[in-house]
Amino acid sequence: AAADPVSVLPGSLGRESWCNEHDTMHKRLDIIEEKVIKTVEHLESEVKSLLNIINETTSDIPIAPGTPLIDIFDGKY
Repeated sequence: AAADPVSVLPGSLGRESWCNEHDTMHKRLDIIEEKVIKTVEHLESEVKSLLNIINETTSDIPIAPGTPLIDIFDGKY
């Protein structure tokens, strides 16, 4: 029977172990990436909700004539 060429190459010892570690690391990174994406989506939803609440609240506040309007963002956004 012919020997497996990979197993007889110098430096090939531990190659399978390294590949397994590499695959495991990529699986862990995929899980972390998925969690980050879900967290960002959740935060985007929360920010949109808060901005809607602020918008609804400020549109209900009566403004007295002659009251100067204040730009809380200083025109930066």
